[in-house]
Amino acid sequence: MTTSLADVAASDATLRAFLHGLPGVDRVGADQRAAMLGTRSIKTTAKAQAIDLAISMVDLTTLEGADTHGKVRAMCTKAIHPGGGAPRVAAVCVYPDLVSVAAEAVKGSGVKVASVATAFPSGRSSLEVKVSDTALAVAAGADEIDMVIDRGAFLEGDYVKVFEEIVAVKAACGAAHLKVILETGELATYDNVRRASWLAMIAGADFIKTSTGKVAPAATLPVTLIMLEAVRAFRDVTGRQVGVKPAGGIRTTKDAIKNLVLVNETAGEDWLTPDWFRLGASSLLNDLLMQREKLATGRYAGPDYFTLD
Repeated sequence: MTTSLADVAASDATLRAFLHGLPGVDRVGADQRAAMLGTRSIKTTAKAQAIDLAISMVDLTTLEGADTHGKVRAMCTKAIHPGGGAPRVAAVCVYPDLVSVAAEAVKGSGVKVASVATAFPSGRSSLEVKVSDTALAVAAGADEIDMVIDRGAFLEGDYVKVFEEIVAVKAACGAAHLKVILETGELATYDNVRRASWLAMIAGADFIKTSTGKVAPAATLPVTLIMLEAVRAFRDVTGRQVGVKPAGGIRTTKDAIKNLVLVNETAGEDWLTPDWFRLGASSLLNDLLMQREKLATGRYAGPDYFTLD
């Protein structure tokens, strides 16, 4: 990478040349490595530590048209006090119009409020609407913004448009952190996942996120592997660390632990904290709590022992 990252977005030609000059992804190799790491067995004390670490990395999420103030408040209570002495989660994630409700509910707890913005989940709106959406969420109390890129523009090769939108939304975030959702299930190839990861990071993303959770496939292990490789390489080149958030389809403790192994073996221990790795999920927390109870007591508790996420 001989081109200065400060100059790659100077024009459509330089940005395209940089992104298409990135090394290609060995699809077979990525699939095999992710599958191999997914077979690692974590047991006893290490498993208990992994479960608590995973809980602390959860972005507890509700993104449904039927979301109510009461549902959000209940989710926030669970985020702060999952039960059984488990650690609090990293954040709650809601639609922009519910940010103020969540912010009041988690005030003083250390749990962050994340908000999807920028015409989530499609990203099909004007830049003005996306920036306004972001600014309103931040003004209402959002600590983090999860924005979606314009996948149509990316797939058409209009990388400058995607870059400029990320830059504008990042500016609208102010002090809030920006997570850029690539929607990897729509990017078609692993090479595109790598290009989109670098494009988002060059534009200023604090995190890169796999998916909205509304498109399948979502957070597959090979895609997360490629994104972890990208953030590791980006830090090597720039000195700036960027986080990763797989989201969508992560439902079990086994899924969560596979992701933690992937982080440790690909990016390294520096990413094994909630500051740099998150798990976007709505149903994962209950399974983590059930497995935690099993390790502590030797007995499985049924799902009816835990509140709905």
